[in-house]
Amino acid sequence: MSVNISQVKAYLLGLQQDVSNQLAAIDGSKPFLEDNWTRPEGGGGQSRVLRNGTVFEGAGINFSHVMGDHLPASATAHRPELAGRHFEALGISGVFHPQNPFVPTAHVNVRCFVAQKAGADPIWWFGGGFDLTPYYGFEEDCQHWHQVAKNACDPFGPSIYPKYKKWADDYFYLKHRQEPRGIGGLFFDDLNQDTFGWDFAKCFSFMQVIGNAFLAAYVPIVEKRKNTLYTQVHRDFQLYRRGRYVEFNLIYDRGTLFGLQSGGRTESILMSLPPKVNWEYNWHPEPGSSEAQLYEHYLITREWV
Repeated sequence: MSVNISQVKAYLLGLQQDVSNQLAAIDGSKPFLEDNWTRPEGGGGQSRVLRNGTVFEGAGINFSHVMGDHLPASATAHRPELAGRHFEALGISGVFHPQNPFVPTAHVNVRCFVAQKAGADPIWWFGGGFDLTPYYGFEEDCQHWHQVAKNACDPFGPSIYPKYKKWADDYFYLKHRQEPRGIGGLFFDDLNQDTFGWDFAKCFSFMQVIGNAFLAAYVPIVEKRKNTLYTQVHRDFQLYRRGRYVEFNLIYDRGTLFGLQSGGRTESILMSLPPKVNWEYNWHPEPGSSEAQLYEHYLITREWV
């Protein structure tokens, strides 16, 4: 079985470059700051971060390629066959927190994991996806986001989009709040030869298609909403809802937990958190308000396309 890690790495670095370049161009104020780092146990990465821009208050896209002789507890707890294997994990993860409350926050992640030992076939899988977290909802934006996701999946079969759309709905859900983080998108994990019978090359191809679809999904929404006038009420609600983003990432996010448990670079892992956020005690939106509409019409499980 052919497992080409160098080809995956080259793609991921190219995607990081494309996303940071295009979003920096939209922001127009400054380039992403590049911060290269190494991991003492093996590997390293590059963080690209933009702070206090014109369009993005906090934006970042990280590349990491870490390796080691044994896996953290988060990886082996449910996969005992990984014990005693050398591992490599590589991926990009981007989170983009806008200044304007009418521009949604977006997240993209694509990744590959390989575990090997002498005399045995490698164990490998791909994962990733993208999801959208609006503060003020627009039907056409949500439909566009999901249509791009569906168009990316459809060449691989009619069951792919519904499967990974539902997985996103289930995954990006705050159980302690009993509400979704946003309107979802796509989420997949553990994609390998056992999932659909695809070989490494086809699984890699699917990961690339999903990674490449992110900008097509997000950029038109940013361009449409970035100059919308807003008030302090809108800003306050944005900061309040960002608290849900923090809660999800610190409690449930697999990448955050794996990164922290595997000795990843904490500064890069927590790049996903918004620069400013507020929590309010037992706050509820006014009935009939635009804020209430987010909960009633957008933070629910529904089919957008």
